[in-house]
Amino acid sequence: MSARIKFAVAALPVLLAGCTSTTQFLQQMQPQAISEAQRRGAFEMDCPTATASLLSSEIMQPEIRAIAFAGPERAVYNVGVSGCGKRATYVVICPQNGSNACFDGGSRTEIQEN
Repeated sequence: MSARIKFAVAALPVLLAGCTSTTQFLQQMQPQAISEAQRRGAFEMDCPTATASLLSSEIMQPEIRAIAFAGPERAVYNVGVSGCGKRATYVVICPQNGSNACFDGGSRTEIQEN
């Protein structure tokens, strides 16, 4: 396979990601973001039956924007997880870079229920 074809195959997902509108991207990544928060919440609360629900979502613009380079936009989701007498909120971030991957933003607030 020639180097040009390899480059084209590698660049295709990044180029296609640029064709998705922000609303479509938010909707596309929402199930994965909720699932990511649910898995973390279930583990941290030691509650396999914990459930997650979307609290809010927004698109964040890249912090660095230059003429030749700009970082990817990011979908940011606030997800509530509850179960076993506990509740927590999580921030999940999904960069619009063609990877279709989300990661836990590390931010968490836990509320103990009575």
